[in-house]
Amino acid sequence: MELLCFMVFSICLLFSLSQTSSAADTITASQSLSDGKSLVSSPGGIFELGFFSPGISKSRYLGIWYKNIPVQTVVWVANRQSPINGSTGSLRINTKGHLVLLENNQTVIWSVNSSKQANSQSPLLQLLDNGNLVLRDERDANSGIYLWQSFDYPSDTLLPGMKLGWDLKTGLNRRVTAWKSPDDPSPGDFIWEMVLHNYPEPVMWKGSNEFLRSGPWNGVLFSGRPPKALPALNFSFVSNEDEVYMIFQMVNESLLGRMIMNQTISFRQQWIWSQAEQNWTLYGSFPRDPCDSYGHCGGNGNCVLGSSPICQCLERFVPASLEKWKLNDFSEGCVRGKPLSCKNDGFAKYHGLKLPDTTHSWTNKNMNLDDCRAKCLSNCSCSAYTNFDVRAGGSGCAIWFGDLVDIKQIPGGDEDIYIRISASELGGKDEKWKIGVIAASAFAVIVGMLFLGYCYILRFRGKKYLKGEDIEEQKEDDLELPLLDFPTIEGATNYFSINNKLGEGGFGPVYKGRLVEGQEIAVKRLSRSSGQGIKEFKNEVILIAKLQHRNLVKLLGCCIQGEEKLLIYEYMPNKSLDYFLFDETRSKLLDWPQRFQIICGIARGLLYLHQDSRLRIIHRDLKPSNVLLDRDMNPKISDFGLAKTFGGDQTEGNTNRVVGTYGYMAPEYATEGQFSVKSDVFSFGILLLEIISGKKSKGFYHLNHRLNLIGNAWRLWKEGRPLELIDKGLGNSCTLSEVLRCIHVSLLCVQQQPEDRPTMSSVVQMLCSESTLPQPKEPGFVPEKGLLDGEFPLVNELSSNGLTITQLEAR
Repeated sequence: MELLCFMVFSICLLFSLSQTSSAADTITASQSLSDGKSLVSSPGGIFELGFFSPGISKSRYLGIWYKNIPVQTVVWVANRQSPINGSTGSLRINTKGHLVLLENNQTVIWSVNSSKQANSQSPLLQLLDNGNLVLRDERDANSGIYLWQSFDYPSDTLLPGMKLGWDLKTGLNRRVTAWKSPDDPSPGDFIWEMVLHNYPEPVMWKGSNEFLRSGPWNGVLFSGRPPKALPALNFSFVSNEDEVYMIFQMVNESLLGRMIMNQTISFRQQWIWSQAEQNWTLYGSFPRDPCDSYGHCGGNGNCVLGSSPICQCLERFVPASLEKWKLNDFSEGCVRGKPLSCKNDGFAKYHGLKLPDTTHSWTNKNMNLDDCRAKCLSNCSCSAYTNFDVRAGGSGCAIWFGDLVDIKQIPGGDEDIYIRISASELGGKDEKWKIGVIAASAFAVIVGMLFLGYCYILRFRGKKYLKGEDIEEQKEDDLELPLLDFPTIEGATNYFSINNKLGEGGFGPVYKGRLVEGQEIAVKRLSRSSGQGIKEFKNEVILIAKLQHRNLVKLLGCCIQGEEKLLIYEYMPNKSLDYFLFDETRSKLLDWPQRFQIICGIARGLLYLHQDSRLRIIHRDLKPSNVLLDRDMNPKISDFGLAKTFGGDQTEGNTNRVVGTYGYMAPEYATEGQFSVKSDVFSFGILLLEIISGKKSKGFYHLNHRLNLIGNAWRLWKEGRPLELIDKGLGNSCTLSEVLRCIHVSLLCVQQQPEDRPTMSSVVQMLCSESTLPQPKEPGFVPEKGLLDGEFPLVNELSSNGLTITQLEAR
């Protein structure tokens, strides 16, 4: 009898051991994993899944770490934002086939839900040797088909074989987010992800600010990396209609490697395990130098390590602010030395540069370089082009619009980019020298005669200039405005002192001044490189002089003397709307009644321009910085440098020179140059969203997606959550019915097709009444996945830094 009992016990023990051994890396629907137990990956036993407490914390988390490394190195955490108190956690697959993490076997702390799991008859959880925790059907052991996998939801670590990027079919964004601290694995604000511009690229974010950009993939590597920078790692990039992602593998597959986002020191670090030293060895750290920091040298500035200063303007460009440049403040970047003429422009070849920020880019994989050049040349807003792929001699086309941001010189870099330059700057120095010598030899006598004639003019007519003869000539033109001489304005602005400078617009700086009689004024001094000629300037003066409305800024006078062109406006003590709206402290001064008053005032000002003034006027550059606020915070639309006037029944026009500010342009204008009163309506819609949310159209950031401000508003509207758009700083000052109506009106204003947008007369009526509003259609924004080849970017792909493009055309 005793022998029989021993045999039964031995059989049961062996069966139990065999069950334990076979379940070492898996959990089935009938099993659970409690605190104190773990799963170990098979067959290599490299990773372990279990419960842990980070650092000095006593909270418990479910995570994955390296099994056989002395220092616990966690690579993934399930319940990052929901810690467990004490050792009461358990992981199991419930009766619905869902993976759940429970506290005290009751409270769901974390779970995985998907339609795939619900359709599985026998779900099984398994930890793989690459560190991937997968939920699969027990029958699909070797298929690679997973119901869910942890690799789709990284924590702070990217392992070999993990994808950083997008599943375009599901909208899944696989991105790496740092721990808040070594003791707290909850998500910090230091993020690494693939940004879906037309030319995708990996970007690191610090909060809502771009921190570091790797540059787009050029077929061989990311353009911001020096060749052979990390020979131990092998990077690859995939972009198709289903997915866009980067991935890395260890060149030596026997080595353990990982990349982490370190919130504490704001670095992305690459570590390799040293078996000999039994420790992690730091293999790479980013940013490596100041040139890696995003936009270190501003627009059109080139960051060059070892140069003094470290920032250099691209050839044929000059510092936007020489005073700041001398103080090593490069934030304003560089501007062109000579303005572009559009039709006669050419391109200069630059070698070994990191390709610019691709936010304002367009690509086509099928074009050759010559077609790419022609495409860029045909669009006056195009500033540069290059091959999309450098392999096999180069193929495809990538072009940029506006300023070229975040450029650096790459040591050993061999990629070329062609940057647009003025026709007057074409040709090499040697060629120009030869032409100059031949011309000087052939026409020496004529030049001499011209010189004598020049001296004659200086002698007999120069005094007229010194006496302000240009002012008298202006009187003959009857500009219908007070005319001030240049010395008077110099004195009023303390000789254009930097202490009097109010700001910098697309056409030049603006200074505060005080006339002798005590009146305060704002003086816009048009830069000589603005491209605006005397005729265009006078047209603008005549236009603004005839505009009289309480919501338009008042022009007090002007001056044209020599090359100086100045406009004198009434001074607005409260500066511009963006000064308040986008500042965390000052925005609290704008409660909802104040914001609603500003919204209605801007709408009435636009209505006057479109309908009630003598000529129909399209502003073309409506944005917060062009809305000034008087002493009583009444809004006044300003800056008519880009305005177009229509007479009679004309309501729309077309141009091949797109001007304005990216991020506020209507899609049909940004892509095809078609503008109308409905273009201003679109800009008003974006401005309305900014006033409601307190967020900039450019740089809008959301933790869960990469939609722009319009896309986020549309998403919240469709999901029945529009109130989540409201600026939290508004507190209890909101009248919810007014806010909802404003959100509704804004979405009507930003619809894709111009004919679907209301007129400004309808907008004013909708804002000031309780009439029923039509339902908005899908707005004019591009979804997160970007555009197809062959299409120009729409408004969210063109959002820029708030600077106005300084190309003008006569009205």
